[in-house]
Amino acid sequence: MTQRLFGTDGVRGQANGQLTAELALDLSVAAAHVLADRGEFAGHRPLAVVGRDTRISGHFLEAAVVAGLASAGVDVLLLGVLPTPGVAYLTDFLGADLGVMLSASHNPMPDNGVKFLARGGRKLDDAVEAAIEEQLHAEWSRPTGAEVGRVSAYPRAVPAYAAHLVRTTTRPLAGLRVVLDCAEGAASDVGPRSLADAGAFVTAIHAQPDGLNINDGCGSTHLASLQEAVVKDGADVGFALDGDADRCLAVDHEGNVVDGDQILAVLARSLKEQGRLKDDTVVATVMSNVGFVHAMAEAGITVHRAKVGDRYVLEAMNGAGYTLGGEQSGHVIMSEFATTGDGILTALHLLERMAATGQSLQRLASVMTRLPQVLVNVPDVDKGRTDDSVVAAAVAAAEAELGQQGRVLLRASGTEPLVRVMVEATTEQQANEIAERLASVVRDRLAL
Repeated sequence: MTQRLFGTDGVRGQANGQLTAELALDLSVAAAHVLADRGEFAGHRPLAVVGRDTRISGHFLEAAVVAGLASAGVDVLLLGVLPTPGVAYLTDFLGADLGVMLSASHNPMPDNGVKFLARGGRKLDDAVEAAIEEQLHAEWSRPTGAEVGRVSAYPRAVPAYAAHLVRTTTRPLAGLRVVLDCAEGAASDVGPRSLADAGAFVTAIHAQPDGLNINDGCGSTHLASLQEAVVKDGADVGFALDGDADRCLAVDHEGNVVDGDQILAVLARSLKEQGRLKDDTVVATVMSNVGFVHAMAEAGITVHRAKVGDRYVLEAMNGAGYTLGGEQSGHVIMSEFATTGDGILTALHLLERMAATGQSLQRLASVMTRLPQVLVNVPDVDKGRTDDSVVAAAVAAAEAELGQQGRVLLRASGTEPLVRVMVEATTEQQANEIAERLASVVRDRLAL
């Protein structure tokens, strides 16, 4: 195998293009052999749970995954449409050996992905993913007769997950008016239900998925309609989820965007005040704004930086037992309640902070001042050659120009075929100029 199948969040690609039913089936068989625990006593049957988002391709990929698991002797519970963190929760709650989520998260509808979760609802580390890829080519003995897997539906998936989310809150949210953008995705049912059950008055938008409209001009990557709805409805706050609801961005009552760094800052200060922030430390990524680091230092909170990707944030958190981590993109992980980023959980705890303090989200988020940051995506380049000498020299020159008042980060995307150029500077103009200059060098040097 010349190229690794797994990216930063499972195996992802165009459904029926790079990601075929055959590949999904083979991956599931391999994952069953690596992750399914058949136990040391007779009679134990391995169990998997399978969920999906609302893409039409999820139906045939679900059938392929289930066929692979059952053919490998694994019993399967079908969860239906459910967010990734819901699948993670039920993997643990139901004592499953593994979980499978079919989603390409915030990607456009034609894409899809296969995400595997280990026992306890935990994301896989690189070694386990490598073992699954290696198992793709291994010979195996097929069970027959009564040894093949059984497949059944689990109709309580949505209410069970919603009840779990509400149990994480300790005060009613009555009186708070919320607009929730469900991205026409996996949270279109459970998202509004959970916030309403916790006491908020909820207006749901983009919550009528038809299999084709997921992430289409809505959700956490397209905030304009949420901003408009919050201001028009006179809501206290708005939240935007992505297609599988493992991330959340917010909009304050005036329609201003509150990003993942600001959300993390609000929650970190809240947990520190309650004595629930382990070692007064929060885990962020190399993409997190310098303004976030400054705000945390002023609050007496240490920032531990991890690689981009919530799996790497999780690894850093799990290694030291930290209770809070996240990304600028809106992946926020509260390890007291979840094993992965959870957009609905994030929204609930921001609302709880608003209720507890009586402050608006705008006021709460003002503890952090963002340094102007520009991100340029450069497509159609060889993202494996970011160490090119000319590119490296251009980055070094930009860093020298910025000095201590900014920074440059150039990285290959783990989920898309492009290179990301990020620049922070004291002014938007300077950040734009340097980012475009570096992007031009990347295009010229790394063009396919």
